[in-house]
Amino acid sequence: MSLPANPVSADGATFFRAWLSDPFAIGAIAPSGTALAALITSRIGPDTGPVIELGPGTGVFTRALLGRGVEPQHLLMIERSPAFTLLLRRRFPGADVICDRAETLERHASARLTDAPGAIVSGLPLLAMSASSQMRILHAARAVLRQGEPGRAAGAFYQFTYGHVPPVRREVARRLSLEVTCIGRTAWNLPPASVYELRMP
Repeated sequence: MSLPANPVSADGATFFRAWLSDPFAIGAIAPSGTALAALITSRIGPDTGPVIELGPGTGVFTRALLGRGVEPQHLLMIERSPAFTLLLRRRFPGADVICDRAETLERHASARLTDAPGAIVSGLPLLAMSASSQMRILHAARAVLRQGEPGRAAGAFYQFTYGHVPPVRREVARRLSLEVTCIGRTAWNLPPASVYELRMP
């Protein structure tokens, strides 16, 4: 099946339909913008190694990752929506796209990646989730991210959120000993967004 002539407008319609069917899982009514995609992928490159993308949606962050030199075969994408999964498989045939919940990332990473990921990029509505859901996802992320070693930095988790509130509940950050750092904000997104880097010692 060929892609629509105008993928941007088609993505918006697809995204809105997915939001109508499950607004708590999607968390937004439109795809993220290119400015946010550039910011959330700004510390990732071809030397990062494998990258896991959680909740990639229509692939806005995926395009930015490929543009920064990440090879498609180094991308593991976990998407809950069957409609988005089909779209992503058509759009990025070289990447590994799984239809599942983000909490299962540890199982899929161990089965499908030959090396520990250097980054996890999240399009999830993490701030809207319960503390227990945040804990499960971030605990799994900490289990799979690359550990620091001479010449290679430890892996990091990148999450965006709207406004200026960190995307992780304080009790979750404390229990997991997370280092939460805002790496930038962009007003060129609707709504304006901030990006945080989560380090997991």
